[in-house]
Amino acid sequence: MNQEKINFNAGPAALPAIVIKQAADAVLQYKNTGISILELPHRGPEFLAIIEESKALVKELCNLGNDHEVLWLQGGGRLQFSMIPMNFLTPQDTAGYIDSGHWAAEAMEYGAYYGHIQVMGSSRATHYDHLPEWPQEIPNHLKYLHITTNNTIYGTQYAHVPKINVPLIADMSSDIFSCTRDYSNYDLIYAAAQKNLGTPGVALVIVKKELLSRIANHVPPMLNYKAQAHENSILNTANVSGVYTSLLMLRWIKEKGIANIEAENNRKAELLYNAIDNSSLFTGYVKNPAHRSKMNVCFTAVNKEIEQAFLKLCAENNIIGIQGHRSTGGFRVSIYNAVEEASVITLVELMKKFETNS
Repeated sequence: MNQEKINFNAGPAALPAIVIKQAADAVLQYKNTGISILELPHRGPEFLAIIEESKALVKELCNLGNDHEVLWLQGGGRLQFSMIPMNFLTPQDTAGYIDSGHWAAEAMEYGAYYGHIQVMGSSRATHYDHLPEWPQEIPNHLKYLHITTNNTIYGTQYAHVPKINVPLIADMSSDIFSCTRDYSNYDLIYAAAQKNLGTPGVALVIVKKELLSRIANHVPPMLNYKAQAHENSILNTANVSGVYTSLLMLRWIKEKGIANIEAENNRKAELLYNAIDNSSLFTGYVKNPAHRSKMNVCFTAVNKEIEQAFLKLCAENNIIGIQGHRSTGGFRVSIYNAVEEASVITLVELMKKFETNS
């Protein structure tokens, strides 16, 4: 039997072993229905119960009440890049975007199809090696301000986001439920599921009902947040197994506790950044510790030969998923909620052994 891999992939990402086991059991038979979760009717009582429990857990974990809607939509982040301006921008309107990384920039590009875009900060000029300075003043005419809380490719993350005077929309695909935060400050949150929340093909959207009343455009029901809320995310055939896997993750998060998850994430990040900062072979991509992501640790080697040698050593030791994004090279170690602290310790020990022997 092959040795189990240590999975540091950026997405689809590692899942807790218990969640994989529960999902596998449901594939064979969901509860006592006699059929697989893959066959479960999307309008039947069993899936309705999955939807309702998942919505309740999201609100509980976010400490939100009935003034928010919780939606499970198909597609990933790019569909949300489209739906947000479709619903809230007309050609005469302006939205603000903070350009803090590749996906933040892509969200901004999608927004420009539907209205005017005002860049409220950017770190593009230095290849996103730091977070843009938070805007000192946000114009009241903006329909919303869009931010990406964690930038997976370059490894930056907002530790704190202030309350602002216009609707705040956040892409939390890669750090939702990874730390304690005031979710009530956000008017719309979205998260593609394949990093901290489950498997690809599903996106979680949490939106204030008041914001739904501001939908300005005539949008087809499938792309209309209000219509999706009205149909309880079952406007069409839902991704039943994907939502169920996300429910299993939400149960796991609740049982573990976000405060405990945050403490573990802090330890994992500290272990890895310390190893990089004290190394003569590796250099962190983000130099400012206050801007560093605790989800995606990005770094480079002193040369390509060292990089390839370390990647080979990791593969020989069943460590996968650490090669950097194609646009940056180097290394990217994704230490999402489900990645165990022991896995990070194993990687750090291998880094030290590699340096000693080089």
